[in-house]
Amino acid sequence: MMVRERHERTAFVSDVRRTHDAHRHWHNDALKVHYEATGDPMTSVLITGGAGFIGSNLADSLLADGYDVHIVDNLSTGSVTKIPTGASFHEVDIRDAAGLNEIAGTIAPATIFHLAAQADVRKAIENPGFDADVNVIGTLNVLEAAHACGARVVFSSTGGAAYGEYPGLAIPTPEESEPRPMSHYGMSKMAGEGYCGLYHRLYGLDVVVLRLGNVYGPRQDPHGEAGVVAIFCARLLEGIAPTVFGDGLQTRDYVYVGDVVAAFRAAQTKGVGQTINIGWGQEISVLDLLDGLGATVQPVFAPARAGELQRSALANARANDILGWSPEMPLAHGLRRTYASIAVTHANPSARPPGFLDVLGN
Repeated sequence: MMVRERHERTAFVSDVRRTHDAHRHWHNDALKVHYEATGDPMTSVLITGGAGFIGSNLADSLLADGYDVHIVDNLSTGSVTKIPTGASFHEVDIRDAAGLNEIAGTIAPATIFHLAAQADVRKAIENPGFDADVNVIGTLNVLEAAHACGARVVFSSTGGAAYGEYPGLAIPTPEESEPRPMSHYGMSKMAGEGYCGLYHRLYGLDVVVLRLGNVYGPRQDPHGEAGVVAIFCARLLEGIAPTVFGDGLQTRDYVYVGDVVAAFRAAQTKGVGQTINIGWGQEISVLDLLDGLGATVQPVFAPARAGELQRSALANARANDILGWSPEMPLAHGLRRTYASIAVTHANPSARPPGFLDVLGN
């Protein structure tokens, strides 16, 4: 690495650390003010992966309701700019068991929302050992930390990648269906679910597993490998033809991030020991998404990718019965809000990307 590059990297890290210190000082002051005003300590929660798309939106919601929010993220795919000012940030990898235990032991969170993951299906196929290290060992470390401090764990799992695709599989797919993952990523998340069940049975740990559909919405990264809605929005804003892998008829269950945050919040007090689908229960094709975004350019078609499903949708009756949850954001409105948020970020890339609480209207 050149001297200039080292200097720039050092300066960046110093800036990040100053930002982290400012967050911590803000929290100490906020806790003191709250305690003096009410006599009650603020409830602490911990979000792994809180510098990412879903985790940062969840952090916004919790902060708005007065929680003492702590975020654990190694910034491998997350971003400091997504972290809300009111949250305490700990730059720790979930594979660091000692670091995780120290944080959880210090803050004693009531709930650990475990969202940190290796979520790229193609990367999992290329490097299954790394995928398992993050999604299995990392999850085990989170459960150990929760067991030590007595926290509830709400585990973010996968829907379509868990169930796979096979003859006789009902679509929309209910939770009773046999999981048959077709990717290393799906398999590693199932292993994580298995450990969640073990810690619930063996130690009585409060654990809730949420199998998510394809989550989209404000603050999704338009330049990542996953998140087709955000990627399409960015291409359309730049006047570039979107790339469609396969024939574009493959379906997914698209669920708005604000609705997903509501499911996580419901799981703070309900659903212990349960595995619950979080989705609309509707199949939407990739070409349907382009139509919904009002695309006027023809997409570029590319070969289908290994490990991708042709059809997927999640039954959501259990979520309604147990969590009192059902999705509320219609796809057309959610697509418009996502496009609007990405347009704001496109115009001002250095600012914190707007989240679902910031993008209102139709």
